[in-house]
Amino acid sequence: MRRRDFIAALGGAAAFPLVARAQQAMPVIGFLRSSSRADATYLVTALRLGLKEAGFVDGQNVTIEVRSADNDLERIRAMAIDLIRRPVTVFVGNLAPALAAKSASGTVPIVFVMGSDPVRDGLVPNLNHPGGNVTGVTFLAGTLGAKRLELLRQFVPKADMIAMLVNPNASNTEEERRNVLAAAQTLGQKLAVFDVSSPGDLEPAFAEAVRRQAGALLVGAGSFMVSNRERVVALAAQHALPANYAWREATEAGGLMSYGPSITAAYHQSGVYAGRILKGEKVGDLPVMQSSKFEFVLNLKTAKTLGLEFHPQLLGLADEVIE
Repeated sequence: MRRRDFIAALGGAAAFPLVARAQQAMPVIGFLRSSSRADATYLVTALRLGLKEAGFVDGQNVTIEVRSADNDLERIRAMAIDLIRRPVTVFVGNLAPALAAKSASGTVPIVFVMGSDPVRDGLVPNLNHPGGNVTGVTFLAGTLGAKRLELLRQFVPKADMIAMLVNPNASNTEEERRNVLAAAQTLGQKLAVFDVSSPGDLEPAFAEAVRRQAGALLVGAGSFMVSNRERVVALAAQHALPANYAWREATEAGGLMSYGPSITAAYHQSGVYAGRILKGEKVGDLPVMQSSKFEFVLNLKTAKTLGLEFHPQLLGLADEVIE
């Protein structure tokens, strides 16, 4: 081998570890959602858009590792610990993953996206000055249950009984349950609340609601209801129950109506926050964002299938009407 060829080869060999180190140096966003991977896809897209807004593009100057736990608490803990130990540069997740990540590390930056109160749930001591290694976005979905009941009653004022589905394991369920029960009592509305925490609970709950002659359905907030929205929408259609949901994704899947925060907007903001952290801002200095984008969405096609019509006043209140 000629001397210059040897030197070139040696230079290439010496350069390889540098390239490898450069590749390893690319920041990694660990994304963990407690529900299914299919349900998380559009949320990862929203995260990417937020990161791009902050100057980071997946595959170019940042890498996103996506995990999902199919609502299995033990898997959530194991996956969160695995991502923390990887280690990831920033961890992004909803409530259960964020809690698991926080218990695993007091230093890795954690950005949560959740529908309950992060102070009450023990993630941060203060919304404006979270301190530590945790911040994020909250949309307090459980506080809107009374408003959803009111909107549903405007559509089905003659419903003597309204059924409500809630997941007893969700952090915001008790607050939502209390708010809706109090609103129902004030309105003089009969309400039957059914606890559902697994897909197998859904059909029996609907059967009992029909047996009790429920005339409409209110679907509670939380990731379980989001990830099982297609099944819930299908059962509501099967039993011809007008239903109001906590998120627009259910209305897009064929649900009658929804009122609640924009989950995609919240995950977009989590991407912006992750980008700011990658640029060097301290996690504890970033205040917890409270989602201000709420959407009232109506599905005219579903209304027609049920043989119902939206009152013009209700249509006028809608942010979007699906035809």
